[in-house]
Amino acid sequence: MSNNKKLLIIGGTGYLGQHLLQSFSESQKSFDLSMAFTHHSSPPPNLLLQSLPHATPFQVDLQTGHGFDSISHTFGQPDVVVNCAAISIPRACETNPTLAMSVNIPSSLVKWLSSFTESNTLLIHLSTDQVYEGTKSFYKEDNETLPVNVYGKSKLEAEEYIIAKCSNFVILRSSIIFGPQTISPVSKSLPVQWMDSVLGKGQETDFFHDEFRCPVYVKDVVNIIQILTNKWISDGEKMGLLLNVGGPDRLSRVQMAETVAHVRGYNTSLIKPVSTSSIDRGVKSPSDISMDIRV
Repeated sequence: MSNNKKLLIIGGTGYLGQHLLQSFSESQKSFDLSMAFTHHSSPPPNLLLQSLPHATPFQVDLQTGHGFDSISHTFGQPDVVVNCAAISIPRACETNPTLAMSVNIPSSLVKWLSSFTESNTLLIHLSTDQVYEGTKSFYKEDNETLPVNVYGKSKLEAEEYIIAKCSNFVILRSSIIFGPQTISPVSKSLPVQWMDSVLGKGQETDFFHDEFRCPVYVKDVVNIIQILTNKWISDGEKMGLLLNVGGPDRLSRVQMAETVAHVRGYNTSLIKPVSTSSIDRGVKSPSDISMDIRV
């Protein structure tokens, strides 16, 4: 491998994508790293381009694979690809299952990677805790996967596709990712920011008391991806890993809101615990997909 290493982030304008670009650009001094990212909407946010002038943007349509050729010609074969792109709002997946499957199963990306003569790219793919059924606590990686909604099904099919087609990959089953807003603010609602906003306004708000996840801090997810990237670049040993990526605590939405209230000094009586069965969200949701993250 040459000294100059190439990192490509698929979905670089999204929440995790932007945090990865920012973090890698701060730490790229440790080795010579060229960075590129893909975006679906055009043009990419100006704020992001100004903040990260060394990261090259490419417009790519994951459904058709249109745009990957341009990366081959001007950036070349990446050493590491991190796939953060997905339709990740469960209700949107339920409404349009065909679109969800075509975007969330990265067939065009994997086909593009297989077009290079040497298979020396590590694919790090973001999956979800929603591949689990949610009928028990603390799922381990080898427990049965039985998703209850289209989002979970599309992500499980993506895992199976990657395992079948790729020789060098890491699949990260992530829980809810929380943390600070991105350089160019993302439009989708961020859980902690939303809780802070409604409680800060003194609004009584319903929160589920009977749905459990292991929310994970965005910088922890970024660190894991950086460690895996550095490992592949430094020792070049192919991987085939599937890992749960959750935070240390099994929490309900009520407990998350209470934590925000305690930290910010809000009145916890604003938090109204309700059952998930009391609200129709237009999509079935697993009730306990807390994960065992012990190695």
